Amino acid sequence: MIPFSDVARAAYCPRQLYYARRDDDRSVPSEARARIDLAFRYPTLVDAPDATLRRLPIRRSPAAYRRNLDRLRDRDDYTRLADPDRERAFVSGKDCHGTVHKVLAGESDGSDSPATTDPPVPTVVSSGEPPENGVWEPQAVRAVAAAKAVAWERERAVPRALVEYPSVGVVRSVRLTLRKKAAYRRAVRAVRAIDGPPARVGDDRCSACDYRNRCGTSRRSFRSLLG
Repeated sequence: MIPFSDVARAAYCPRQLYYARRDDDRSVPSEARARIDLAFRYPTLVDAPDATLRRLPIRRSPAAYRRNLDRLRDRDDYTRLADPDRERAFVSGKDCHGTVHKVLAGESDGSDSPATTDPPVPTVVSSGEPPENGVWEPQAVRAVAAAKAVAWERERAVPRALVEYPSVGVVRSVRLTLRKKAAYRRAVRAVRAIDGPPARVGDDRCSACDYRNRCGTSRRSFRSLLG
């Protein structure tokens, strides 16, 4: 079984995953944990005063952050985001396992039949900044892994997941399209194929990588990208 974090890291750079595994470097920094925790505090933060918000690890000014949370409150699924069916749930799928930060219950038409209830929606919480549109590919792969694991557990299709950026107050949807599922399968294959240092990447993703000195590159890291 592959941890969600490994399949996400492999989607970014299999060589970085090799070093992280070798050094047993899977800890989440305390500042990142503090930002992730904001995802469980939306109702208390949306009207919080400036002084309160300035003490928190948010990535926007207090006024901008409140505006983002106001927009978040207008979402149809806001109530379920603020009060999910499950929090920090460990799930195991066919290929991957790990913690799903939230599982939102599917909406029902009021009958008792499971067929009339929408599928559950898993969420992945990121401590970092979102891209201008959509989500970063490693996060999309992790979201697909989470959706597939919840689908395996519930024995029903889960066609989408969410990625939350609580330090910004933004939530993005990830649909399990053919393209995203293909990226997930590539990442799973990359994890399973690691038996020594994989080839170096040939682009600019590793400029701040913790392993750049031993890797021989000077490019951008998974951790710096996702916060």
